Amino acid sequence: MSVREEFDEWAAEGRDRGMEERHWHTAKHALVRMPVEEGETVFDLGTGSGYALRALREATGAGRGYGLDGSPEMARNARSYTDDSSISFLIGDFDSLPLAADSVDHAFSMEAFYYASDPIQTLSELARILRPGGTFFCAVNYYEENVHSHDWQEDIAVEMTRWSRAEYREAFREAGFHVAEQDAIPDREIEIPDECEFPTDGWEARDEMVERYRTYGTLLTVGVVP
Repeated sequence: MSVREEFDEWAAEGRDRGMEERHWHTAKHALVRMPVEEGETVFDLGTGSGYALRALREATGAGRGYGLDGSPEMARNARSYTDDSSISFLIGDFDSLPLAADSVDHAFSMEAFYYASDPIQTLSELARILRPGGTFFCAVNYYEENVHSHDWQEDIAVEMTRWSRAEYREAFREAGFHVAEQDAIPDREIEIPDECEFPTDGWEARDEMVERYRTYGTLLTVGVVP
């Protein structure tokens, strides 16, 4: 199954809103770090419901927002969630971004980058469209150190790339970014039941769930174009 087919199904089932709710727990902490100034252009890779662009426009006064998704249904849903004419939604592949060189000030991606068929090419494309000094904030929950994410591939038909923290830094540098920072953002909002309520449908032990959300959380890697 292609990325388009997989996520068209998700959008048709309304799962984009569910992803927005779950991702927001940590995405908001990444978004608030972005040095977006009024009037600047922002890009959201794998935009889903478009919540990141809506948040950046509201919080920073960003000028133009472009959200790209491989799923036409996701992009159609995202368009229906806002009447902001300064936000545009694009349909396309991660390895060939439909934007001009040096046309974007800052880029963001939450739980989408690892769906790229050629992640190094995707990073190179991001470096191409970003202006000098532009940043890419890449947030993922599916990464090597997060052992609790390793079986996610079994439930997703699309092939995913699982890199370690070090591999993310190396790939960013290979694509021409300086790595400005990298850390894990804990999810402190997910409700974790008391010990007596385990095992649950998804967890054998409470300490495993605590580790997944409070320790590993979301890996954020920030690259800057020289």
